[in-house]
Amino acid sequence: MFRRLVRRRSVLVKGAEIVFRPRLCLCFLRLESGSRRRVRRCGELLGRELGRRGIRLVYGGGRVGLMGVLADSALRAGAEVHGVITTALRDKEVAHLGLTSLRVVATMHERKAAMAADADAFVMLPGGFGTLDEFFEVLTWTQLGIHTKPCGVLNVAGFFDPLLEMFEVATRQRFIRAEHRDMVVVESDVSSMIERLADWVTVTVVKWLDSGEMLP
Repeated sequence: MFRRLVRRRSVLVKGAEIVFRPRLCLCFLRLESGSRRRVRRCGELLGRELGRRGIRLVYGGGRVGLMGVLADSALRAGAEVHGVITTALRDKEVAHLGLTSLRVVATMHERKAAMAADADAFVMLPGGFGTLDEFFEVLTWTQLGIHTKPCGVLNVAGFFDPLLEMFEVATRQRFIRAEHRDMVVVESDVSSMIERLADWVTVTVVKWLDSGEMLP
């Protein structure tokens, strides 16, 4: 997540040009190691890019799998990395102890709420049920106007192609409005993703379909 992906003014000024910088990016991704080298490489590139741009990272606090790859890459690039992990996961010795900060909470609900509150934007990398659950919750909050934070899908090696096709099917069958489908930022390139999240504009439409828009 980026802590509200509207670009905020930093204190850094070059000449008369104010440098804008999103503050915080929350990433959802798999704790265990995936099987694709390109996915691992994408995690490394994202961490490096966050550090290069001075963007702080919030994530699930793990030290193994893609979580560890992303966190270690961001730290090496000079980024602040803030983890949020449950007591149960910490006790399984998967917590990353070399982060800028590590917050330990009791439940998964607390974990998700804490990460969402601290972020300005959300990025989903390849993962499983937990990744999808966390991403769709914050995406729904954006849809409902509970917060106005952009949500991005980093589609590495076509991993999310079936999911994106499901979005299209749901839109054609009028379960999702086209405006809501289009508010999801989809990119396969890390740099392009960060740029589009930073330029994202809130979509304001009525969520519910009226009877005339429903399928027969």
